[in-house]
Amino acid sequence: MAFSVRATAGEAWSTNFDIYAVAADGSAQPKNLTADNKAWDGQPAFSPDGSQLAYLAMDRPGFEADRFHLVLLNLQSGATRALTQHWDRSINGFAWSRDGKTLFASADHLGQRPLWAIDAASGRHRPSPARARLRALAWHLEGVLHRQQLKLSCGSLFHQFHRRQARATDAPEPNGARATQIRRIPQFTFPGANNENVFGYVVKPVDFKPDRKYPVAFLIHGGPQGSFGNAWSWRWNPQAFAGAGFAVVMIDFHGSTGYGQAFTDSISGDWGGKPLEDLKLGLDEALKANPWLDRENVCALGGSYGGFMINWIAGQWPDRFKCLVSHDGIFDNRTMYYSTEELWFPEHEFSGPEYQNPAAYARFNPIDHVAKWKAPTLVIHGQQDYRVPDSQGLSVFTALQRAGFRASFCTFPTRTIGS
Repeated sequence: MAFSVRATAGEAWSTNFDIYAVAADGSAQPKNLTADNKAWDGQPAFSPDGSQLAYLAMDRPGFEADRFHLVLLNLQSGATRALTQHWDRSINGFAWSRDGKTLFASADHLGQRPLWAIDAASGRHRPSPARARLRALAWHLEGVLHRQQLKLSCGSLFHQFHRRQARATDAPEPNGARATQIRRIPQFTFPGANNENVFGYVVKPVDFKPDRKYPVAFLIHGGPQGSFGNAWSWRWNPQAFAGAGFAVVMIDFHGSTGYGQAFTDSISGDWGGKPLEDLKLGLDEALKANPWLDRENVCALGGSYGGFMINWIAGQWPDRFKCLVSHDGIFDNRTMYYSTEELWFPEHEFSGPEYQNPAAYARFNPIDHVAKWKAPTLVIHGQQDYRVPDSQGLSVFTALQRAGFRASFCTFPTRTIGS
C-alpha cells in the first residue's frame, strides 16, 4: 500500500507531504519514498503490473498552488522519472490504463477541465474533446464482459456533477451525445493587466429577454490561485444567482489556475494589483459587450481571497458597486498572520513571516483604507474557519458599523464556510 501524509515538525508552516509505502498486513514500518522532495507529493497509484508507482509532485516547498506534475517511480531500481515536468499545466487527478501505457488525467485549461491522455513512456499529452470539468477518476472492470471503462464525474456551469462512463480509448468522450444537449456559456477574453489575455464568463438570468436590463452579480473567486471556470459548485454557483434574476459576471484574473504556472504565480505579493486591474477591465468589457447588463446596478461578491478582494475594493473602487458581500475575507494581513492555522500560506504569498517583512503585509491591506469605504455590505463568516479566523469578519462589520454604513453580519457558529 502507499499513502500520502504530512509528518513533519512545524506543520503550520510546511506543505511537505510525503508518500509512504507500507505492507498491507502491517508487518513493517512505513517507508518514506519521497524524502528528497521537501515540497508536496501525493495521490500515489500503482501501475497495473505493480512495477511502477505514479504520483503527483510539486517542486517548491511551502507553496500550495505550485504546479502538480506526474512522477513515475520504478519500484525495483528506485529511480524516479518526471513525466510531465515540461507541461505547463497542474494535474488535479489521474488514473492508469489497464495496459500501463497511458495515464488519464484531469487538468485545468483556459477555464475548462478536460480529460488528457498522457503517454507513460514519453510524457506526450493530448486532450479529449470533452469541455466539461472532470473529477473522481477511477478505473474498474465492467461486469462479466471485462470491458474496461473509465468512471468519472462530469459537470458544467449548467448541470451538476454526475457519474459518467467511457470506453477506455486514448481520448474518451465522457459526455457522449449528452454534450450536444448542454447549453453553452461562451467565454470572453480581453486584454488585462500587462496587456495579457484574460478570460471571463457572462451568465444570463433564467428569464432572459434581450430588451430588458438585469442587475449584475460580480463574483470573485477564492484561492487566490483558483478559477471560476466551466464547473458546477454547491457554493458560489452562478446558477443560483441567475435563477434569482441576476446576470453573473466572473473573471479569471491574474493568479487563476489553468493558464500556465507563470500566470498563477503572478498574484503572489501583488494581491491588490494586477487582479484588481483585471477585474476592472473585465467588468467594463462585459458591460460594453452586453447592453442588457444594468451597469448602474452591480453588486460584487467574493469568498476567502475573494472576500479579501471585496474588502480591498471597498477602499480602492468605492464608487462602483451598489453593494458588497464579503465572505470569510481578510481585513488585516498583519493580524491574520498571527491567527491563521496555515502559516505557510501568508509566508509564501508575502515572502516570509510578518515580523521579517512587514512592508509586504501592509502593501495591500484593507484595514488601512476604511476611511474611503462607502458601499452597503453583507459580511458572512464561519466561526470554525481557522485559516481566515472569524475575527477578520467581525472587524469588517465593526468598521462598517462605526463608520455609519449599512451592514449586516451573518455568522455560522459550527461551520467553516470557506471559499
